Amino acid sequence: MIPPHVIHSLSTSGTFGAVLSAFASGRLFGATHGSGRPSVLALHGWGRTCADFDAVLQDLDAVALDLPGFGSTPAPPEAWGAAQYAEAVAAVLDEMATPIVVVGHSFGGRVAVHLAAAEPERVAALVLTGVPLMKVPGGSAKRRRPPLQYRMARALNRRGILPDDRMEALRRRHGSADYRTATGVMRDVLVRAVNERYEEQLDAITCPVEMVWGEDDAEVRLAVAEAAATRLSGPVNLTVVAGAGHCTPRTAPGELRAAIARGLALRT
Repeated sequence: MIPPHVIHSLSTSGTFGAVLSAFASGRLFGATHGSGRPSVLALHGWGRTCADFDAVLQDLDAVALDLPGFGSTPAPPEAWGAAQYAEAVAAVLDEMATPIVVVGHSFGGRVAVHLAAAEPERVAALVLTGVPLMKVPGGSAKRRRPPLQYRMARALNRRGILPDDRMEALRRRHGSADYRTATGVMRDVLVRAVNERYEEQLDAITCPVEMVWGEDDAEVRLAVAEAAATRLSGPVNLTVVAGAGHCTPRTAPGELRAAIARGLALRT
């Protein structure tokens, strides 16, 4: 059993019994579920926290992390990509009952594919949900092109003609919701993440992969999961959840628990 430093209870009602704990010598924080050595690791989406997995992980021996820059974990020192996030998360595996099942939602899934590709001996199965794994036609929510005025302002700012404070005001007016909310290094992390590709990592993954997708996910459409499945060399199972949107840990916890159970059955 891992001996993390317990900070305080995450569940004031006691429904899920999760506690906020420190990992990797205090560099990462997250929720510990169950009383045994954890065999499930859950990674949340952009702008979310480990609390998204409370219903999914109840009664399991599991850890749900706050990724750097979210929840209780401090932001990274520079603009990390998913590979650097995976390197940071890999330190937690030393405290777990490997091989484990890794669950990744959205941004956390970007990290999860890097982790599974880099740690094949310590990842028994992967559960991916709402992850922007590939760029395919109709695969993501359509984003309108910024207006000409904004693009001209951006060019002037790069040349030092338009002051940064004026440019920041325009960014907040025209950027995506995630971009407007992000500040400091996390804005740079977001820009880097949305421009990354994961075909190399998908090709390298050898463990079984469960995909759980919301039928109504408008952020990362089902076409992305279908395209990614064709690149994976190991067994793949795709579960489409009717009526569920992008935040499946909240809208489809039962289907995710079932996928985790199938992954746990493969541990040796």
